[in-house]
Amino acid sequence: MEDLARGHITEAGHKKVGEETLAPQRHRIMDPWSYLFAWLGGCVSIGTFTVGSGLAGTLNLLQVFLAIAIGCTVIGVALAINGAAGHKYGIPFMVQARSSFGFAGTRLPALVRSVPAIVWFGFQSWIGAGALNLVSVTLFGFDNIVFWFIAFQFLQIGLSVLGFSGIKWLENIGSIFIIGALIYMFFSVIGKYGDQISTNLLQAEGTWGTPFWGATMLFLGVYSTMMLNVSDYSRELKESVSPLRQVVIYANSILPATLFMGLIGLMVSSATGEVDPIKVFSSAVDNKILLIITLLFIVFAQVTTNVLNNVIPPAYALMDIFKLNFKTSAVLVGLLAFATFPWELVKDESAAGLNLFIQTYSAFLGPIFAVLVVDYYVLRKRQLNLDLLYDEEGPYKGVNWAAIIATAVGIVFALIFSGISWYASLIPAGLSYYVLMKSMPSARRFLSN
Repeated sequence: MEDLARGHITEAGHKKVGEETLAPQRHRIMDPWSYLFAWLGGCVSIGTFTVGSGLAGTLNLLQVFLAIAIGCTVIGVALAINGAAGHKYGIPFMVQARSSFGFAGTRLPALVRSVPAIVWFGFQSWIGAGALNLVSVTLFGFDNIVFWFIAFQFLQIGLSVLGFSGIKWLENIGSIFIIGALIYMFFSVIGKYGDQISTNLLQAEGTWGTPFWGATMLFLGVYSTMMLNVSDYSRELKESVSPLRQVVIYANSILPATLFMGLIGLMVSSATGEVDPIKVFSSAVDNKILLIITLLFIVFAQVTTNVLNNVIPPAYALMDIFKLNFKTSAVLVGLLAFATFPWELVKDESAAGLNLFIQTYSAFLGPIFAVLVVDYYVLRKRQLNLDLLYDEEGPYKGVNWAAIIATAVGIVFALIFSGISWYASLIPAGLSYYVLMKSMPSARRFLSN
């Protein structure tokens, strides 16, 4: 119950900057527009660009467009579904998962959610550092990407410790710049590589078979991590925002960013064979000033994505498992990202490996998502007992093996059908969890509400 009492709320009722806690959120700082801009800025992922690049030669332009649209629609619905508990009760993912996995059992979803976040943090920081280095070379002749990587990483750590108050303003200001830059880059690519795009993509036959549905899963997979911990964000959204409106917000923020980044990656890689985002963006711009602006866009996009999506989840996990405060946890996440060897992830030959990485961790994320949804909607009928969720000696103490076993069942199906791993894992995991919760004596105590 100690966490429940910690609020770090001022007398005026406003949360202090950087004083994030796992306690139920009392003061919501995100209105619908701020929430939309936060997701828009947070979803301009270089990983999406890389996924698009990897589809060159497999699908045509229309098929990739539809794959992105389908994937983003699924994402929007899934985010609204799993974020409902956080929005209603103001609780983060780590607390939400206690009712299904148990206090100790939440370490599994915490690990599964945190590892991809830290990997993406390092990957995208290296991309941002590469852009900064190219700006430095262009303006000053100074070429040292290691220096810029270290400097950029510490800049992001500094911004991260500001918490959601800092995220709100960073994303609100940055989203306008990001959208403008994406539109400009999209049409610059078409103008420069129009003939090759027409030959290689518009006239290509492609396929509507398994590779197409696998592509929807790849784009979905980039965000499947956020489907787990969406409550970390929805708890900051004003209570008056309806579920339907939340779906609209998610779809209209994720879809534009994903379409632009995925299609730019596909078009340029199809035309040139290049998959390095820095080379791709710089090759499409001939004007020096516009090149610098474009590179700074890449830098800014990495900041907005990392601070929102790749710091908050592992930081909350560290807070829950090791009882650290938010600022310390955010700093540790930034330092751990150094150990991901991102310079290896951005190599040309790493594009296929990155897609495999997404498919593999999605195999773990789908089953956990299914367990959370079945637990909240089917077993608990959308009713949670906050006192029990913060009582370490209560019925949720320890590990709920029903959730662990159900997750393992889902993982097996996901790995068997690796091309559509996230989809394939949902029903087996959800059904297994429901049956086990009803039949396992050790699991029945977790049904306390």
